[in-house]
Amino acid sequence: MSNLIVTGGSRLSGIIEIPGAKNAVLPVLAATLLNNGTSILENCPELDDVLTMLEILTALGCRTKREGPRIEVDASNLTSSVIPEVLAKRMRSSIIILGAVLARCGEVLVSYPGGCEIGLRPIDMHLRALEQMGAEVDGLNHGMLKVTASKLHGCEILLDYPSVGATENIMLAATFAEGETIIRNAAKEPEIEDLQEFMKKLGVNVTGAGTGVIRIQGGKEIKAEPVHKIIPDRIVAGTYLAAAAATGGSLVVAGVEYDHIGSILYCLKRIGCTVKNYQGGVVTLEAPARLKPLDLLRTSPYPGFPTDMQPQIVSVLSRSAGTSVVVETVFENRFRYTEQLQKLGADISVQGRAAIIRGVEKLRGAEVEARDLRGGAALIIAGLAAEGETKISGVGYIDRGYERVEEVLSKVGAKIRRVE
Repeated sequence: MSNLIVTGGSRLSGIIEIPGAKNAVLPVLAATLLNNGTSILENCPELDDVLTMLEILTALGCRTKREGPRIEVDASNLTSSVIPEVLAKRMRSSIIILGAVLARCGEVLVSYPGGCEIGLRPIDMHLRALEQMGAEVDGLNHGMLKVTASKLHGCEILLDYPSVGATENIMLAATFAEGETIIRNAAKEPEIEDLQEFMKKLGVNVTGAGTGVIRIQGGKEIKAEPVHKIIPDRIVAGTYLAAAAATGGSLVVAGVEYDHIGSILYCLKRIGCTVKNYQGGVVTLEAPARLKPLDLLRTSPYPGFPTDMQPQIVSVLSRSAGTSVVVETVFENRFRYTEQLQKLGADISVQGRAAIIRGVEKLRGAEVEARDLRGGAALIIAGLAAEGETKISGVGYIDRGYERVEEVLSKVGAKIRRVE
């Protein structure tokens, strides 16, 4: 098992190139199953979750090839519709394979997905939507699901909540369904738009991504040779900018989409950072020595402040000059990481879905444990801002969303290393 050793006190300064988005490449990899040909994806991050998805595709009969940030998937000869349980339980995003396999094979056998324990993330909306499209869902023993459909048909689906995963699954399943499928109250995240762009390159008639209504005209067989570049990771960009803010640093992030991180940048401006946007996807941040508190910050679906940035911002606010309140509206257990921040000296109290953060003058290094991906990122940020040495275990969670995080941060002045 790996640990990260962080020695705090250094200001981050330099340039970080932002890689492709984890939450974009995973659904696009699932969508390659729709293609009775070879798909080429560029700007793919080297992450454990991406490796797991490639292993799932291989288990289904795809031929995959990876060369750095470039991935080729040949899905012309699927041999199985069974998603191995051990792989499905590694990550939550494995569930987005459901719609694509069902559309292509007419059946799929999958276990309930695993991933970070940050709260209930039921897949009821996924299954209910597939049933509306004509699928039959059978719950089997040992947490397995069997979903079958002799023929899917288009229909109108209203989501109770703008779920990203449910929106993606419906888009994929609707590709081979007869007629038009309309998703209302669809998720609006940039990753949904990226999935739509890839599907269009396959020849799918899909419109509306980025709005609350998405339309897919299905029924067409696909054989294409698309080349698609994955969008930059807005959460990785936000995390490194937050780390610079916490250390009073000066950072440039390159290769970003400014609009995708608008709510994050607005938050950083509110706490006293100077943010500038330049052409070519370049954003700069200058942070003061002491940050301002936030009277209220509330997470919400895009374009609101992302729940995946909540732990990082709470970590930054733990050293602000005053009291802040952060309300989590998406995942009920997302504040579990605050117990670990308290070991570093943070003054945080959690009341239901709200965290009250009383900024302290100093944090001090300690031994802490990452228990989920973004909570782990928050511990790195706190360690960078703390006095002394912080030892972070549970690094496997962090590796699911950040490429060689210690190498990236070391290049901009952080004192951080990985030890076995």
